[in-house]
Amino acid sequence: MPDINITIIKITSADLPELVKISRKTYFETFHLVNSAENMDLYLNSAFNEKQLAAELKEINSEFYFAFYKSDIAGYLKINFDSAQTDVNDPDALELERIYVLKDFQGFKVGKELLEFTINIAKDKKKKYLWLGVWEKNEKAIKFYTKFGFKIFGSHPFIMGNDKQTDLLMKLLL
Repeated sequence: MPDINITIIKITSADLPELVKISRKTYFETFHLVNSAENMDLYLNSAFNEKQLAAELKEINSEFYFAFYKSDIAGYLKINFDSAQTDVNDPDALELERIYVLKDFQGFKVGKELLEFTINIAKDKKKKYLWLGVWEKNEKAIKFYTKFGFKIFGSHPFIMGNDKQTDLLMKLLL
């Protein structure tokens, strides 16, 4: 049963300023202690600027959703279908590209609600599996996904600023 304090709402182009703000803040909170300031700045400025996120919002095979805890934006997710997928590109799959929760709302089951919401979308769209990429050093996230039944099935490079990192690819059969 969903947490009554959490509401998930689809993001539109009118929400772009808030999407930019939460994207930058959640990414910084999660990764700034384990990456150089230079690489953080490079990545934040290229991946989470208004022009980039506006283009992503316009992609017909991508969807963004805010999670509100009570009346505050607590996190968001981005999912990709078909040709919008960043790697696997399987029409029978749905990619969970981003699931980020603000530090102040971690422990309130926001991530759990967002992931369950994504699983339900994938099932509603008759997808055979859900997949995602997670940084190999993000043990907290790997543990979270493993608890839901995700299994590692590969890896791919992820460029964070000037640093070539490795994302583990994880899959949940539906």
